[in-house]
Amino acid sequence: MRTFDRIALSLCLGIFSSLALAHEGHQEPAPIAPAAQPAGGTRDAKTWFTDTPLQDQNGQTLRFYSDALQNRVVLVNVIFTSCNDACPLITQKLKEVREVLGDKADGITFISLTSDPLRDTPAVLKAYTLKQGVEDPHWLFLTGDKAQMDLVLGRIGQIVPTPEQHSTQLIVGDVANKRWSKIRPDAPAAAIAQRLQLLTMPVVGR
Repeated sequence: MRTFDRIALSLCLGIFSSLALAHEGHQEPAPIAPAAQPAGGTRDAKTWFTDTPLQDQNGQTLRFYSDALQNRVVLVNVIFTSCNDACPLITQKLKEVREVLGDKADGITFISLTSDPLRDTPAVLKAYTLKQGVEDPHWLFLTGDKAQMDLVLGRIGQIVPTPEQHSTQLIVGDVANKRWSKIRPDAPAAAIAQRLQLLTMPVVGR
């Protein structure tokens, strides 16, 4: 597989800071420095991502690594529900991706993390999913208190001064095999779906 499809976990997580679709009225922030590596390096994904307890749109408490990421093929993005431009557009794009995937979508977990945890409670996230028509058991919208979200967002290079300045890049990964890459959200839905399907295929030679 080409190099950019096998970005090492420790390198991958430091580069998801550029905006692909800017939020209206806000300038692109300066690149964000990678989060400090945990002791022992990044081979241990649980240590890197942390098992921070978060709440999904249904009010269920989930550990970020063990319950949301472990042994899954995932697509991770960052949103905030009061956004009126990029976030709903990207959410609709991802809804289209799941439609393109069809039955294969059940094997892929989408994780939308809020950059505005002070306002985006589980109930607010639930209302957002209903408004956007994206109620799906394989699509998690996660929030927590500010310290919890700062920790989790920091692990994917998303510590930003305001909710509006989060990156709109999509992060896709095969967690078990540490295969990660980033995708622009303005890529065609079919292309995003194809990248995710590739990640569900067994790793040759393992």
